Amino acid sequence: MSSQKKPAFGGQAVMEGVMFGGRYHTVTAIRRKDDSIDYFHLPRKSRPAFQKLKKIPFIRGIVALIESSANGTQHLNFSSERFDVMPEEDEKVQQEQKTSKLEMIFGIAAVGVLSFLFGKFVFTLIPLFLAESVRFIFPGNIEQILIEGFFKLILLLVYIYVISMTPLIKRVFQYHGAEHKVINTFENGLPLTVENVQSQSRLHYRCGSSFILFTVIVGMFVYLLVPVEPLSTRVLNRIALIPVVLGISFEVLQLTNRLRNVPILRYLGYPGLWLQLLTTKEPKDDQVEVAIASFNRMMELEKETESGLKKAALV
Repeated sequence: MSSQKKPAFGGQAVMEGVMFGGRYHTVTAIRRKDDSIDYFHLPRKSRPAFQKLKKIPFIRGIVALIESSANGTQHLNFSSERFDVMPEEDEKVQQEQKTSKLEMIFGIAAVGVLSFLFGKFVFTLIPLFLAESVRFIFPGNIEQILIEGFFKLILLLVYIYVISMTPLIKRVFQYHGAEHKVINTFENGLPLTVENVQSQSRLHYRCGSSFILFTVIVGMFVYLLVPVEPLSTRVLNRIALIPVVLGISFEVLQLTNRLRNVPILRYLGYPGLWLQLLTTKEPKDDQVEVAIASFNRMMELEKETESGLKKAALV
């Protein structure tokens, strides 16, 4: 079976582990403090409205982001609460962390809103104001948009580089590399052994890092279509166009993935791959073992569900 016919599985790195998502299930495997591997599993909920929206170009990307963020938050919470705790201490920790469902919902919502506002302030408003501050050097509207994109790219690269220097994030980036290696091994039709996985590239065309970079590039082209002056209009336009930029960037990401085996057009995805040189690191063998365990558990659950659906259809 060619790689193009294989299911397009996705995933993300978490604290001391990897999450993989299939059509019916998402599974995280983490390395515990006692060196054992622990799992967290969430079945994908059936949302007919979401499924319909995910078939609409430019809308499906936003829906996918919402869905992946909702699932990813739960997997990140699991990994951050468990990775540095001995298994025998689980019950004690859970008692200490016990909270009402309502409090948990409001807590996650508050963190999500604050993170969103902070992220948009840093990566949308600051580059805009920096560009305005040098308008006396770059007075033209096109010049302003280009210099704004330049500042946004510099902020992104500096931010990623700085956090990658911390030991904790460096390990997350190693697991990110392990995730990509496992996906590449699967898509290339090789058995999932540590040796085979380690022989694969840590870069992948469908990576969220590539998506982030494409939002910067796509944004510059979209901003050419709206007024740059006055400053208040420029700020409002940037905020209002966030869904548009996200939707187009998702389609660009999917396009570059489909063209990755076309000799010349494959280079369209290279800027995203270059960014992944910062957001992924070469994993160690024990980290690859965790990634393989996560993927295998996800595949087991996917096959069980598909088998159950086929049996139900025959009844």
